[in-house]
Formats: sequence, structure tokens, C-alpha cells
Amino acid sequence: MKLRSVLTALALVLGALFAPGFGVLATATDAHAVTKISHSTATSMFREVGITWSSSGGCSDRYNSTCTSFEQLNLASAQGAQTLKRASGCALNITGGTETGHASGTYSHWNGYKLDYSKYTCIGNYIKNTFTYIGVRGDGAPQWKSGSGNIYADEGNHWDVTYYNCGGC
Repeated sequence: MKLRSVLTALALVLGALFAPGFGVLATATDAHAVTKISHSTATSMFREVGITWSSSGGCSDRYNSTCTSFEQLNLASAQGAQTLKRASGCALNITGGTETGHASGTYSHWNGYKLDYSKYTCIGNYIKNTFTYIGVRGDGAPQWKSGSGNIYADEGNHWDVTYYNCGGC
């Protein structure tokens, strides 16, 4: 019986040490459980604050790379877009969501962490004057980091934004 108590206690301690986002061995880039939302929920949230969206294919099919889909978008990403719109006061048009055709990875479009925005002077100035320049990404895209930790990359013809959280919503 004593050995079982010791093993139980050890399991609890190790669980706490290695729990993503909670334990002392966790890092800022550990993936956490996220809330996924539907395309219709996301579009309602975007409409609420005046965010528009478009696609080269005029569609929202997640499995078609010419569409712009928000199916399985992280709630925090949608809230982050709302926060950006409210804080900047700029026009925002989303050109990329969770559809196929983007780079893979844990913090990817497909996994609901990224949104692409049309480049407008207003939003570009807001990002560059409000957030901290952190250098170029491996592909050469210059990046800025918000105070909440979200990353804004200038990919030339659009902004690629990685939302780790809702940006202070």
C-alpha cells in the first residue's frame, strides 16, 4: 500500500511538471487546448466589428486552396482579429484562413492559428508603429510582435498573423 501511495504522488508531481503550459518544464511555444469555431460563427464575429473577407475563388471550402475558410478557426484567432480591428480602427480584409494550401506546422493556418490580411497603409502603419520589430523570419518576411505575443509578418502582398491568444480581448 505504501508503494502505491508513493507512485501516485510521483505521478501527480511529474504530471504537474510536464503539463503543457502549466508545468515548470513547459515553454511559451507549447500548444494548448484551444476552442475551435465554425465558419458561420467566425463570420458573425467578423461582421460584428466590420471585418471583411474575400477569396480568389469566391468560396469558403476548407479543402479548396482558392477559398477563404474559417472552419476550425481558433476562437482566440477570431477574437484577435476583432481586437486588432478595434484597436487600430483600420479596415481589415481577411484573405486567408484555415483552408488548405498554406505552410504546415503546429501554429499554422490549417490548425486555426493564422489569418492573412490585405495590405493597407492604415493597418501597416498601425502594426509597425505599435508593435516591436523582431527581425526577419526564415523566409525573409519582416516580423513584429504585439505586447500579447502575437506575430505579424509582412509577406509582401499581405500580412500573415499568428495568434497565440486573443490579443488582450
